[in-house]
Amino acid sequence: MRPLRPADPSAIAGYRLLGRLGAGGMGVVYLARSAGGALAALKLIRAEHAADPGFRERFRREALVAERITGRWVVRVLGADPEAREPWLATEFVPGPSLAEAVGLHGALPEATVRALGARLADALTGMHAAGLVHRDVKPANVLLALDGPRLIDFGIARSAGATALTATDAMIGTPGYLAPEQARTGGAGEVGPPSDVFSLGCVLAYATTGRRPFGTGTVAAIVYRTVHEEPDLDGVPEPLLPLVTACLAKDPADRPTAPEVRARLGRTEGPAGDWLPPGLPALIAERSTRVLDLPVAEPTVVVPAADGDRARTSPSRRRFLALGSAAAVVGAGGLTAWLVNREPGAGTSGGTGGGSGVGTRSGGPSGTRPAYTIGVQTDLSGPGKAAGRAQERGVRLAAETFNARADRPFDLAVKVRDDGGDPRRAAAVAEEFGKDASVMAVVGPTARETVVAGSAAYDRNQLVFATVAVGIDAGDLTTQTVNPVHRELRAPHDMLQLPFTSVAIVTKARRTAVVDDRAAGDFSWRTANSAQSTMTPVSDAVTVHRIAADSEDFGTVVREVLAARPQAVLYAGVSPRRAGLCAKALSEQGYKGLRGGVEYALGPEFLSVAGPAAEEWYFGTTYVDPALVPAAKGFTAAYRKRWGLSATAPVEPFAVEAYDVVTGIAASMSEMVSGQKLDMARTAVRGAMRLFPYDGIAKKYGFDERNVSAFKYIKEMFLYRIEGGTPRFLGAFEAAAQGEKNRRKID
Repeated sequence: MRPLRPADPSAIAGYRLLGRLGAGGMGVVYLARSAGGALAALKLIRAEHAADPGFRERFRREALVAERITGRWVVRVLGADPEAREPWLATEFVPGPSLAEAVGLHGALPEATVRALGARLADALTGMHAAGLVHRDVKPANVLLALDGPRLIDFGIARSAGATALTATDAMIGTPGYLAPEQARTGGAGEVGPPSDVFSLGCVLAYATTGRRPFGTGTVAAIVYRTVHEEPDLDGVPEPLLPLVTACLAKDPADRPTAPEVRARLGRTEGPAGDWLPPGLPALIAERSTRVLDLPVAEPTVVVPAADGDRARTSPSRRRFLALGSAAAVVGAGGLTAWLVNREPGAGTSGGTGGGSGVGTRSGGPSGTRPAYTIGVQTDLSGPGKAAGRAQERGVRLAAETFNARADRPFDLAVKVRDDGGDPRRAAAVAEEFGKDASVMAVVGPTARETVVAGSAAYDRNQLVFATVAVGIDAGDLTTQTVNPVHRELRAPHDMLQLPFTSVAIVTKARRTAVVDDRAAGDFSWRTANSAQSTMTPVSDAVTVHRIAADSEDFGTVVREVLAARPQAVLYAGVSPRRAGLCAKALSEQGYKGLRGGVEYALGPEFLSVAGPAAEEWYFGTTYVDPALVPAAKGFTAAYRKRWGLSATAPVEPFAVEAYDVVTGIAASMSEMVSGQKLDMARTAVRGAMRLFPYDGIAKKYGFDERNVSAFKYIKEMFLYRIEGGTPRFLGAFEAAAQGEKNRRKID
């Protein structure tokens, strides 16, 4: 919630205004207190819109519709005046987060919670449909969470079933991603009825259980096309719920269950307050309720005369003069950063295009006095990099939850996750979506070079920082890098990943090294081979490079060539776990027992399964740690296992703690800029704070070189793993680990 402005009224029709819950082009929503002490959300429409007879009629209809809805799971209307110069509508105030906010902060909800949520929303829709009404915009943002159950809100486009729509010809009514196919066919407005709400409810249930929209993300046209013509993505919906959600999302309205049938299949709608919510959410609701109850009475602003409801106004020219004068004073005093973080939401940034303002906004819903900013996660959750993608998502969510648990935090962090599937086209669409979402301050998570490159232009155009911890790219891959880049690669350069292995070769005095240049890895293999040659040549008798064609799996032949050079160390310079496994098998079958290893891209489950026993004693250089074996990460490891329901000995996936570190570091940078000021944050300020980003995480140090801000400063922050008993064993920071291996191999 934000404070009242000088030109805001102090009271409307007996309601004392306490603050602003949100604002848009049509009007403002205030938190208000009635004469009897009840809290209300009061929507006030701007006079210029109320002057439009069509708009006023739609508002009048909204008030009438809302008054007809009396179910337990909808917000009740407390008062309205559609005929006032500036029409207003007051409803019950629910201090809990929206479903969209809850999933953003806490991730997908448990099945039991979703069952209770769905049953109660179906009960709300049953009452609406029995009254002859259709909501037409059931979506997560229109579902508020209270201790005893959800509340369905926003009946602005609801109408009587079969009534003529009071909208423009061919206008699509509803929210893409949650609207039914018949709503997407704009010419068929008469087809929209109760089954449309059931379809939207199915989308909401899918979102609540997976954290994803069932018809994906991207442009409106793409989402609508998938809604009408393609099957939903229901991967991750619990098996017991899958048949019902699938039925709700049937393309033909006649094939969908009714709202009462959905309610019956989901179970009871009653229960003790709070028993339906997962851990964390009841505390959040209670905290927000306490904050609201403790609000002081706001200082008087512009009082609206009770007789006619007309709203007095401050002179626009004077308001503009004061705003310009304040901005000039700040900039003139050298406070550019303060100006950047203090601008009003929607003010825009110099680099933002395509509708993205680049300024974070305070929560539009009832979220207390703190602003809320969003960290985006663009990652692979369904393609070849889904293991790293899931780990990053989990690490980011835990970082946000840990930050939000701090009583002294100056803002809340939300998380939005988008699956790019490792597909460059999807990655580009996700980048555009995040770029246009003004609440998103930074994005973490691409897992493939191609997806980083595909999204870079949109992120640069919208001045939106995107950070990678799970993949490296070559300096020339991005054409958008500048002296203040948006892409932040928070790891050692990937063509140096050979260094942990070659360090073992150096300390164990391997005089001859052979490099397998796997052309299936493209330029990366060539760069890695060159890097290995540069490292080993000064301390070796010979460094030889042996190529295998990209379309060949004949590692037996290339290994014979390798062994002819009598190497004491063999490095596989490729990115494929499968092909690395084939190389390991060929080396073992031909009797090689010397040092052998690769880089983190080739270290995966497929390497172990293909290589089998031949994987033993392979070394890999990585940019990620095993937090279970890092003393500073002990608390993180315990919290991570608890949060994601893992056993006390389960491994923590690679890149989880690194993603946690990066988000914690970003939050720390933002906190320094807004601490104690409760100011809005601009993307430009975040970009500036990330220019050098000196941050000591629990996994490693992060930061960039002052002389070349595109270069990661801590190039020795790499680590060594050895395969032992069919499992990668973390040995620690590579320099110390290499010395340890020297001593171990002497003993052996």
